[in-house]
Amino acid sequence: MASKLSSPIALLLLVNLLFFTMVSSTYVPSRQPPSLFKCPKDTLMLGVCADLLDGLVHIVIGSPPKSPCCTLIQGLVDLEAAVCLCTAVKAKALGLQIDLSVSLSLLLNYCGKKVPSGFQCPT
Repeated sequence: MASKLSSPIALLLLVNLLFFTMVSSTYVPSRQPPSLFKCPKDTLMLGVCADLLDGLVHIVIGSPPKSPCCTLIQGLVDLEAAVCLCTAVKAKALGLQIDLSVSLSLLLNYCGKKVPSGFQCPT
């Protein structure tokens, strides 16, 4: 009696194994790796950081206000902040010849962040 009951169960398990193997073998991973350099903030809002850069480069009496730019990048880790500021400074420069590494370092240091070692602005 037990052998009559175990045959359908064994057949059911075999069919399940066959179907699950066929379904899982059709998975094709994406060819494009996820972008490591993506800014989680709206880049248009970070235009104030480029304006802050203009105030830092040109010597003025007093210090430029930190609040507009530094509060925008406050919750970001150093790499995210660097990517966001690269994008904002590039967009604001629009073809002007500026040294992005110096500008980026100046902005990040002003806001209490550090440039990640070996970081270069993505193209």
